[in-house]
Amino acid sequence: MDLTLKVWRQKNRDTAGQLVTYPVKNISPDMSFLEMLDVLNEDLLIAGEEPVAFDHDCREGICGMCSLFINGRAHGPEKGTTTCQLHMRHFKDGDTITIEPWRAAAFPVHKDLVVDRSAFDRIQQAGGYISVNTGGVPDANEIPIPKTIADKAFDAATCIGCGACVAACKNASAMLFVSAKVSQLAMLPQGKTERKTRAENMVAQMDVEGFGACTNTGACAAECPVGISLENIAMLNREYLGAKLTSENVVS
Repeated sequence: MDLTLKVWRQKNRDTAGQLVTYPVKNISPDMSFLEMLDVLNEDLLIAGEEPVAFDHDCREGICGMCSLFINGRAHGPEKGTTTCQLHMRHFKDGDTITIEPWRAAAFPVHKDLVVDRSAFDRIQQAGGYISVNTGGVPDANEIPIPKTIADKAFDAATCIGCGACVAACKNASAMLFVSAKVSQLAMLPQGKTERKTRAENMVAQMDVEGFGACTNTGACAAECPVGISLENIAMLNREYLGAKLTSENVVS
């Protein structure tokens, strides 16, 4: 396939960026989207130009690094698919593809298609962990957790922290990410000791980072490549309300 790419180029977060048009030729339908970008960068290097900066790591759909906005969709047109697992057979010969970074004030652009997602790390550090001593690792069947609860906790834990939910949301809300991290621990006995402070602190850090409010449009779940459910947001709201009603952090 021969394609026309409109790629966002930006030197750093302090300079203005713009879309730059590049042609790429002889792209195999069996290539992944990132392999196609590798071909583009090889062409740019041969031409003596600076290659396009983009995030990638495992290229197996589990690390969350490949954060690209493709033709107005987070991770591209295929539902439940990360950019690295998106193949070029989903495009047609002669297509024009627009490639941009995540668009959110809390995700400033480092360079080109690379954004700073350290805000997610700081939210996680605010409470997305278990600090109490829970002893050694027991056999799975020794902890009395109903399978339905274990399954829901596992589903929440599959969040890869890619930021597609933020990019898809018109408010740039991080509620789906935060709710997944809160829910996976709140449902398990090991996480119940810190459940109140976890909900309070993680939501407070989310607000500090500058993410927008959730208005329940569902765009986040629709674009999530691993299918994190909106039910987690409902659980986070319950956890947060319960924490605030019995908060030990109330200033008199």
